[in-house]
Amino acid sequence: MITELVLFDLPDGITREQVVADMRASAAHWRANADLIRKNYLYDAANGQAGGVYLWKSKDAALRGHDEAWRVRIMRTYGSKPSVRYFATPLVVDNALRDVIEEIAA
Repeated sequence: MITELVLFDLPDGITREQVVADMRASAAHWRANADLIRKNYLYDAANGQAGGVYLWKSKDAALRGHDEAWRVRIMRTYGSKPSVRYFATPLVVDNALRDVIEEIAA
């Protein structure tokens, strides 16, 4: 599994309500992605940033999910380029689901 951390700057004057509305509008898209295990939406009003933490089945899946068209869409919508980092994720503790998700060895 791969955890992907995405952050991008928000335009001046955008409200929390606008950011959350955009998040809600994109939720169905991400829910339909079979390679995405989980997504946490991020909003940081103090630093004027938003983004997400994604748990993917693989890095290839992350790269497909965040292709050039997605990057262009972020730039067009928010006026900034996203910063993206990847982390190997061997284990996830999920207290809400009362489960531990462990990476399956290839």
